[in-house]
Amino acid sequence: MRNDVSVAPVEIEHLTKVFKIPMRRERVVAVKDLSVRVEPGEVYGLLGPNGSGKSTTLKILLGLVSPTRGQTKVFGEDSALVRSRKDVGFVPENPYFYKFLSGEETVRFFGKLSGMGGEELENRVKELLELVGLTEAADRRVGGYSKGMLQRIGLAQALVQDPGLLVLDEPTAGVDPVGSREIRDLILALKARGKTILLCSHLLSQVQEICDRVGILARGQLVREGRVEDLLSVRDRAEMVFDGASEEKLDALREAAEKLGVTVVSSGRPQTTLENLFLEAIEPGASPDAGSGRN
Repeated sequence: MRNDVSVAPVEIEHLTKVFKIPMRRERVVAVKDLSVRVEPGEVYGLLGPNGSGKSTTLKILLGLVSPTRGQTKVFGEDSALVRSRKDVGFVPENPYFYKFLSGEETVRFFGKLSGMGGEELENRVKELLELVGLTEAADRRVGGYSKGMLQRIGLAQALVQDPGLLVLDEPTAGVDPVGSREIRDLILALKARGKTILLCSHLLSQVQEICDRVGILARGQLVREGRVEDLLSVRDRAEMVFDGASEEKLDALREAAEKLGVTVVSSGRPQTTLENLFLEAIEPGASPDAGSGRN
């Protein structure tokens, strides 16, 4: 199924979900006429503030909640059908695992639930623990894991059956900047392996770095959608970065721009991000674009 590039991993068509409030004659429209299509191999970010309908949309896509109207499909199958979730891995915002199990036992447990066993499962467990950077913590009980480690073991269990689609709900919620960077790098590594990823987040800087396309939800409706670079570009403006430009040369460039009828809106020195500044401070010598080490 996943090898058919003509079939979209995710199709959401005119989805509406209305919740009735018990004991009251009121209704809440969580999602309203939402249509989204996620293409094979892309990272799609569903953005929005709390209460915008992101999590409700994911729950409907995963067959956990029934829609009021509309339809959702996973690899061409109606997501209300159990078989549609065979090729899907899911990590909720607050994943829960048996605290008395170790990381290795946890991944093995989910592998058995997926029908795996024997040498195939053992090799898969070792591969995934290495992939998520938890080999050294494989024998530690999950109850002693940090929030970032829990998110990574959540990714490992979601990948155990090698799904074609990963659904991530706030994958870095409550995680410190170092752990957030590691999870982001892991998502990019999974994309490089050909995985399709649908994630929900309200952390815009993170989404900007890892998503190919985004959809912005507000009050249950899709208000903006497109490729990240297209949405972020400002019309009728261009930006140039000069190296070794003295103040005198910059003044000459401003004068030349004015003669051409171009308005210089702003000028200044390029800036890094607060996140990169923080990572460089705690990891001296680390490149802002380099993947961070495991803790």
